[in-house]
Amino acid sequence: MKNFIPSPRPSPPQGRGRLVFLLLAGCATTPTPVKELPTDAAQIPMEQLAQLVAKPAPAAPLPYTPLPAVEPMKVVLLPVPNKPIVSVRLVFRTGSVDDPQGKEGLTALTTRVLLEGGTKSLDSAQLLEALYPMAAELAGDTDKEFTTLTGRVHRDRLARFLEILGEALLAPRFEEKEFNRLRSEQLNGVKNRLRQENDEELSKVALDALLFEGHPYRHFTGGTEAGLTALTLEDVKTHWKNTFTQDRLIIGLAGGVDGALATQVKTTLSGLPAAGVKRADLPTAPGPQQLAVIIERDTTSTAGSFGFATPVRRDSPDFLPLFIAMSYFGEHRQEHGVLYQELRERRGLNYGTYAYAQHYRQEGWQSVPRPNILRSQQDVTFWLRPVKPDKAVFATRAVLHFLEQLRSQPIPAEKFETARGFLAGATRIWATTDQQRLGWAIDELIAGTPDFLGSVRKALETITPAQAQAAVQKYVSPASLNFVFVTKDAAALAGALKSGEPSPITYTSPKADDIVGADALIAKQPLPIEPEHLRIMNASEVMAR
Repeated sequence: MKNFIPSPRPSPPQGRGRLVFLLLAGCATTPTPVKELPTDAAQIPMEQLAQLVAKPAPAAPLPYTPLPAVEPMKVVLLPVPNKPIVSVRLVFRTGSVDDPQGKEGLTALTTRVLLEGGTKSLDSAQLLEALYPMAAELAGDTDKEFTTLTGRVHRDRLARFLEILGEALLAPRFEEKEFNRLRSEQLNGVKNRLRQENDEELSKVALDALLFEGHPYRHFTGGTEAGLTALTLEDVKTHWKNTFTQDRLIIGLAGGVDGALATQVKTTLSGLPAAGVKRADLPTAPGPQQLAVIIERDTTSTAGSFGFATPVRRDSPDFLPLFIAMSYFGEHRQEHGVLYQELRERRGLNYGTYAYAQHYRQEGWQSVPRPNILRSQQDVTFWLRPVKPDKAVFATRAVLHFLEQLRSQPIPAEKFETARGFLAGATRIWATTDQQRLGWAIDELIAGTPDFLGSVRKALETITPAQAQAAVQKYVSPASLNFVFVTKDAAALAGALKSGEPSPITYTSPKADDIVGADALIAKQPLPIEPEHLRIMNASEVMAR
């Protein structure tokens, strides 16, 4: 979808001014002041209560510094004495940002053709037959700026495995029927799995498009319907030569490995082109504010993704306190998070609601974060897992209410200690396998953040609740958020969001007095959504072009 928000937009209301309207395409970098709501806020009329919510500062594009360069074919070696398994991780600095305009999905498809389409000596079926008896693994993943190839094999079969891996990268088969098969599968992934089977992923992809309109981050890494349809086998061949090159490659080896193996792998992969095309230049992020998109599709619930582009990333001085604060507020699939406790455990609204200080993808079906998805330009996001449609506005307001509470009220010491203890242990679990350790080590090299997980644990030893809160006050506020919803009755949801009317909630069983009192506030929590900036679209339009 070339223009995620239909263009042209309606004219701004009289009195607001064209300049202010246009500036909403940017993102505030000035901290939003904290205004604590009075305890009797439930009794204040909605129009007066709205005045208490801070408005965003004038918007501006977000400047950034490109991620540091790394020497060509740099090797990250993590030997484990006497271990019989060898793990290989090849990270190429190419991703969906390198997809040419009108050919979105090219990098992801090229990766699949290399790994699944067969080699010069093995067709696709023979490739699987060769790997299966070795109990070897070979997989690929394409993100915005990086493509990761992973392999795992017993060292007794390493020679044959490296021969296959080398041939996949250096002498792909490039068979027309395999190209057509893989392109068809990828196209089906957009048209059916993304649009019709996964409301949560659909909302996340749509939020990227909303936050990064006109930016290479905008489109789904798997591509767009028009882009994939336009691709040819010649496009894949050219892209392979131009981007899967030595100067973009970082080699990771772990387990039963040594310097001799590192030399062997480098020698094999030296057959790749030394360099190709220049890496994609990224523009500043537009970082729109207070925009909302409702995607309509036949579904029984309402899912949501909220967020904004941010200048804060791992190499920023303020990142660690913000990262720790957001973990406390809504760690991914962890019950200690404020949002999890308040929305799921105490109110039974959904399976969970989470918060992220940087772009997040989980590792397979695990709850641990996936490495090697670094972004030069980051985002802060909230994931509202599906709720009943009649509870969607209340649940959205609840996220905003507890975010305002995080900004304005002291963090309880006992709850912060729970979050501190969790994160201290979790950062060790995130790097238990050789592949995970390689992934984080390569990230540290790329981001310029040595021993990143160790630095998180070190920061946890001394950080105070007030320091964590200060990071949220500086960078995160409801006024900065943009919203994406996936629901069946888009018109009804749009009407409720635009009206600003209270959205009281009812339960099938009585709730504690403190919940009832908080719900009265939540039901009237102002929504930072400008009615003229709310759009409805059909799911079939998402990633159409």
